[in-house]
Amino acid sequence: MNDTSMTAASASLLSCHSCNLLSKMSGSHGHAHALCPRCGAPLHQRKTNSLTRTWALVIAAFIFYIPANVLPITVVTSLGKTQADTIMSGVIYFMLTGMWPIALVIFVASVAVPLIKLFVLSFLLISVQRKWKWRPKDRTRLYRIAEAVGRWSMVDIFVVTILVALVKLGGLATIDAGPAASYFAAVVVTTIFAAMSFDPRLIWDVME
Repeated sequence: MNDTSMTAASASLLSCHSCNLLSKMSGSHGHAHALCPRCGAPLHQRKTNSLTRTWALVIAAFIFYIPANVLPITVVTSLGKTQADTIMSGVIYFMLTGMWPIALVIFVASVAVPLIKLFVLSFLLISVQRKWKWRPKDRTRLYRIAEAVGRWSMVDIFVVTILVALVKLGGLATIDAGPAASYFAAVVVTTIFAAMSFDPRLIWDVME
């Protein structure tokens, strides 16, 4: 009869973080020095310093988030006049001109999603550190959703890149990327790495 309470850790099974090969370690081999037999990457029961690295990346992303939304993300020069727009001023402009779908996409992808992802990761980190047993399946699903949708925030950077490349009309009109573009890209990339560094298996460790 199979023991459904047995876990991979108790069975000395280690999953490679590089190629996802599941390997069984014998008692004579220490986990600290185990290597994947397929790709040679180091094997660990849990991602090394997962909480510390994830907290550092989340805090960095929160810091980057402020200038990303306060500073202008685009600088438009038209007929000698220059106008700088932040992400929110662009959303408000599209709302006032009746282009609600575009305003909604920019707001969700560029404002809401990065902030929600940061709060979700912070919540998961706190729940693991406090050893909560509350709804581990739902917390794992929450992590998977945050990991999947976070990368779509790059849509705003893609739009700015396309506009900067296309709108070069000399003295008539030009569009340049503002200082917020770099900070916003840093927010997105940092949150992606934060989600990658978090080990969702830590949610289940307390259940054992």
